[in-house]
Amino acid sequence: MTLVLDSGALVAVERGDRGTIALIKGELSAGRTPLTHGGVIGQVWRGGAGRQASLARLLPGLDIAPLDAALGRRAGSLLAKTRTPDVVGAALVLLAADGDSLLTSDPNDLAMLAAAAGVHIDVVRV
Repeated sequence: MTLVLDSGALVAVERGDRGTIALIKGELSAGRTPLTHGGVIGQVWRGGAGRQASLARLLPGLDIAPLDAALGRRAGSLLAKTRTPDVVGAALVLLAADGDSLLTSDPNDLAMLAAAAGVHIDVVRV
């Protein structure tokens, strides 16, 4: 099982949300590396200074997949199927595997994308 992080999870880390931080630290302590992709980082990264210091410390411990042409095409196909516009969310869902947990502030949209993609994941609200 992998913990997949969307921008809401990373913003929660910035805000110092203890529950989110504890969940991510628990995964790291268990030897499991949380997963996200570069598009998610682009949504939240604003230079790492000030309140983003916690996020800057977290990023080296994550598996950050590239949002490359292949993943972009797959995400676009999923968006065509669902008639929705969120390429970053679609790509994140496509990185997840059956049994993974996706930590998000947008559980309804990501659960719908996961269902359309045929991925059986636990969508957890932050």
